[in-house]
Amino acid sequence: MRHIRAKYEQELAALKRELTVELPREIQRAVSMGDLRENAEYTAALERQSFVKARIGHLTGLLTRLAGLRLSQIPHDRAAFGSIVTIRDLETAENQSYELGFPEDSNGPSLISASSPLGRALIGREVGDAVVVQTPGGERRIEVIDLVTLHEREAEGDDLEDENG
Repeated sequence: MRHIRAKYEQELAALKRELTVELPREIQRAVSMGDLRENAEYTAALERQSFVKARIGHLTGLLTRLAGLRLSQIPHDRAAFGSIVTIRDLETAENQSYELGFPEDSNGPSLISASSPLGRALIGREVGDAVVVQTPGGERRIEVIDLVTLHEREAEGDDLEDENG
């Protein structure tokens, strides 16, 4: 969980800097341009400020939830939160790896919510397990071909930045 916590803390620090240093500077510069009613820079800076505040609150909540997770409660041998699961689509023979994360933290094809249809189908699975997943795009038949649990990632000192960039 260190790598997940570090990722959130790094983003949080960057957003706090943006909120307290960069955005006030942008707002001040936009104010100095005059009429605020038709000032696109001012409006954009205020909208960004609102987004940054919301994201800071969201990240703070995620860090709180993460602090409440106990590594001892996460399975060592089955897919669970923080696992990287590689599956083979049994119809196309294509392989794809997914990291199981928080529902609100899914961002793109490789980080999926543990509560998504695919995430729910993978939770508790082991290498060799085959499952039929009902997705919005239709039924998929998959097999778990590789699994790296959160425990293994922690032991290896895995870093999300190295994997997801």
